[in-house]
Amino acid sequence: MREYGENIGVNRVHRLMKLSKIKAQVGYNKPRHRGGSVHVVSPNRLNRQFSTDKPDQAWVTDVTYIKTHEGWLYLAVVVDLFSRPVVGWSMQQRMTKELVLDALLMAVWRRNPQQTVTVHSDQGNQYTSHDWSTFLKSHNLEGSMSRRGNCHDNAVAESFFQLLKRERIKRRVYSNRDDARRDIFDYIEMFYNVKRRHGFNDQLSPVEYEKRFKNEATECLVN
Repeated sequence: MREYGENIGVNRVHRLMKLSKIKAQVGYNKPRHRGGSVHVVSPNRLNRQFSTDKPDQAWVTDVTYIKTHEGWLYLAVVVDLFSRPVVGWSMQQRMTKELVLDALLMAVWRRNPQQTVTVHSDQGNQYTSHDWSTFLKSHNLEGSMSRRGNCHDNAVAESFFQLLKRERIKRRVYSNRDDARRDIFDYIEMFYNVKRRHGFNDQLSPVEYEKRFKNEATECLVN
């Protein structure tokens, strides 16, 4: 509303929503905090530093599952911490190391980072595999891992999955995996990355926030 020149505050929004019988979407309860331990393969280099100065300094990755009448569909994503876009994703019917590697490969192909990127994950088997470590080393990526059993160490990835499920998956009934794949693709590529506004991004979508950052950087170089 402010973008269109309307002077409106929180209380007025609340009153108008109540009159129109509109309710805000409510998230899930927060999971309990558990301390856990650092993994011997990769230390927790991210250490809950969930903001960066520019794109492609740190990515977070995780896996979730979607229920269909055909069976489970597993989704792996890679999220850039700068403006929160999903820069890589993969969907398969089984949770394998190829699932997470394909998502990371898409992120590398899309972003083509010119400096070392920290890639943070949990301690799942897919992320502790030899193939995962080899891929990181061969693409100038630096591994980082949450403490065991501590989802707060990977809160940004968890937050994306909550949004996906609250805003799309919980509103659908998928007859098969292909239906789910199409819908999740639409959410990520056609809505979340390019349209969904984020408070973290000054109410801009991830794509628009990065565009503004690049434009301002270009102006600084010219001046």
